[in-house]
Amino acid sequence: MEVQPILDSCRKALANRVIGQEEMIDGLLMALIAGGHILLEGVPGLAKTLAVKSLADITGLAFKRIQFTPDLLPADLTGTMVWEQSTGAFSVRRGPIFANVILADEINRAPAKVQSALLEAMEEAQVTIGETTYSLPNPFFVLATQNPIEHEGTYTLPEAELDRFLLKLLVKYPRSEQEVAMLSFVAGKKNTSPLPQALSVSMLKYLQAAADAVHVDERLAAYIVSIVGATRPAPMKGGQREKSERSEKEGIYRYINFGASPRASIALYRCARIHALFEGRSFVNPDDVKAVALPALRHRLVLSYEAEADGLDPDAIISRILSLVPVP
Repeated sequence: MEVQPILDSCRKALANRVIGQEEMIDGLLMALIAGGHILLEGVPGLAKTLAVKSLADITGLAFKRIQFTPDLLPADLTGTMVWEQSTGAFSVRRGPIFANVILADEINRAPAKVQSALLEAMEEAQVTIGETTYSLPNPFFVLATQNPIEHEGTYTLPEAELDRFLLKLLVKYPRSEQEVAMLSFVAGKKNTSPLPQALSVSMLKYLQAAADAVHVDERLAAYIVSIVGATRPAPMKGGQREKSERSEKEGIYRYINFGASPRASIALYRCARIHALFEGRSFVNPDDVKAVALPALRHRLVLSYEAEADGLDPDAIISRILSLVPVP
């Protein structure tokens, strides 16, 4: 098998239903190959849910959609123990989390207990019902969506959960010509046609093995660690930050309360290899690292109030860091 024909087949199949959004589609494929989870953020109507359902269709994997609401309970997600009168014993009724592809729609509408149940599933690929722990299907892939403009009835996702997402993708408005093409799709009802299966489990394992074979030079690995390390301000002592060797970056540290964890280094490393694979190369270069830095890091930084006051978002901070860290 060849890598590029498989990827092109997946993109072509998804394009039969999702017009444009190439960056989101490549991000979904990247996370699927990496075995990570994705947080999709965008206003309603940008095909986030449609893209996730379409991805499940082309892979043939079991798909479940969970609509997160303020009254959702952990048992609604994981399942519960049910008393069987005929047998006089409890039996396990598994919840919708027992699927390969999970769409956690409007994830920030669920309270902390539900988020905790989801956290175990995302990190350990298992859930606990009663006193027993059950493994989730393999592969297991959570795609969560949230609306950035609506805050009533929502909960801020805990940093520990955000750190479990491999990537955070910002879904943007389509271009005008793409929106015109959408109207033609709606008029012809083309988007209701079934999608062909373009990616089997064996193909997915082949892509994962191909990504693992992509070479990363030691200098590139050190570059990745330097980028992530540059997001971490020096610790505070006596109300002031300790002196840092990274003096030229001190200007941005007033905007960062907490930087990215080592999990971010792992995410950058894995995604840079897959980006090189997408580009048809067997080795990683600095451009691969830079290409995945924003989606891999933007949800892992905790910014200060000063950053909000100055109108700076994580992408602006990360772009500044990329310009300051020396390229090998």
